Amino acid sequence: MFKRILLSIVLLLIIAYLAMAITTFNRKSAAQTCRDIELIIKDTVYAGFITKKEVATLLDKKGISPVGKNLDRIHTKTLERELAKHPLIDRVECYKTPSGKLCIEMTQRIPILRVMSANGENYYLDNKGTVMPPDAKCVAHLAIATGNVEKSFAMRDLYKFGVFLQKNPFWNAQIEQIHVLPGKNVELVPRVGDHLIYLGKLDGFEKKLHRVKIFYEKGLSQVGWNKYSRISVEFGNQIICTKREQ
Repeated sequence: MFKRILLSIVLLLIIAYLAMAITTFNRKSAAQTCRDIELIIKDTVYAGFITKKEVATLLDKKGISPVGKNLDRIHTKTLERELAKHPLIDRVECYKTPSGKLCIEMTQRIPILRVMSANGENYYLDNKGTVMPPDAKCVAHLAIATGNVEKSFAMRDLYKFGVFLQKNPFWNAQIEQIHVLPGKNVELVPRVGDHLIYLGKLDGFEKKLHRVKIFYEKGLSQVGWNKYSRISVEFGNQIICTKREQ
């Protein structure tokens, strides 16, 4: 009996303490001002595309900078809506911390291809296959897609090729330009070597480029990078080379 009474008293004290702590915290939050912004980039491999300074400047220009304001007057949903308009932000979540900071967690949109079509369209494709405006801040050395590039072809077929380049260090460093010919045939302009790689259709491009890489290692390493003007892997199972005219 005595143990039950003691246990009940302890539970009541714990409940009273928690209630008081919550009340105290809420009062503190209401009076507390936001002293800083903490930016968390979830895709850390690409951290630096969007900086804390850039986020702070954007919010300041909109007149909704949280720094120096009471935490209870900061509307996180408003901040999320404004930040989501940034061309490089995919998803964003804002919340307040007990230490008086506004924490911003975001996932970025990563440009993987630049498209400069013959019809005058100029934009980036991101890592989800969606279009980004040409004024978006971007990484260097993105491959440029030119020629007869219809937007539907870019968002479906070229997007898959861009993801392949992003994940393949060798070809990402090697391919400078993707030129789309009539009929959606594709030729590639490498950064190293004075030749073109003719893929034909993009179907089976991984297998085709694997054959080209083997040819690079076993063929061009022997005869030199500038012996051929054109390397065709249109049919996948064979390589047809055109010698450069002397």
